[in-house]
Amino acid sequence: MAEADYTPPKVWTWDKENGGQFAKTNRPIAGPMHERELPRGKHPFQLHSLGTPNGQKVTMLFEELLAAGYDAEYDAWMISITDADQFSSGFVAINPNSKIPALLDCSGPEPFRVFESGAILLHLAEKFGAFIPTDPAARAECYSWLMWQMSTAPVIGGGFGHFYHYAPQRFEYPINRYAMETKRIFDVADRRLAEARYFAGDMLTIADIAVYGWFGPMMRGEAYADAATFLDLASYTHVARWVAELDARPALQRGRKVNRSDEGCVAERHSAADIDAVM
Repeated sequence: MAEADYTPPKVWTWDKENGGQFAKTNRPIAGPMHERELPRGKHPFQLHSLGTPNGQKVTMLFEELLAAGYDAEYDAWMISITDADQFSSGFVAINPNSKIPALLDCSGPEPFRVFESGAILLHLAEKFGAFIPTDPAARAECYSWLMWQMSTAPVIGGGFGHFYHYAPQRFEYPINRYAMETKRIFDVADRRLAEARYFAGDMLTIADIAVYGWFGPMMRGEAYADAATFLDLASYTHVARWVAELDARPALQRGRKVNRSDEGCVAERHSAADIDAVM
């Protein structure tokens, strides 16, 4: 069917899979699909995630906290979204939105959940007083760029990434629409990084870690096939400088290896030795 032939019904109903790589796990309702308890490790933080851009934000922050000497030991359990692990009763209990990552904070008298990557970054940064500015103006700048990243991720991933790479059919209009918006997002970042070393100013913060989770793979040509070439990402020279600097940080390198089944990575992380073995 040609793109222009589709006429939306008056009331949409879900009567068939929409195709694509994630068709079998896409559905218009929430809640668990099957019963399964989540495992529990010995560390204060229990992370249930996958090594996607959103998942890596959290593991990268954990590794940076550990490298800085904070007591931030964590167990990282892999959630396979293609196997619908995110719809288990245990996972839905800690994230009713059935998206990774989700964190169970067991560091106090009673465990409690934190879900959404931005919320987890804020929770950990405030808990340890690290990677978040104390100056009110710089703190506001950090918050602003963190929320900016959260708002742009669906455009890059669910918009550009989906229609350019994952959709079962390619159509010009959505690809052009989201390519334009993705390039605008990179231009916003490039202009900011032309005037500051990091997004919030002179120090690395959770805002940088959040943006890097998405921008890093794209700039390195690891996301959405040839998207880096298609979008001419090399032309964003200030973003490229910033990504290269963060690429060189050992803790971020470690965090990028967690909850992934690729060669040289670890599906689960329960101690520093797990990552040491593949570095």
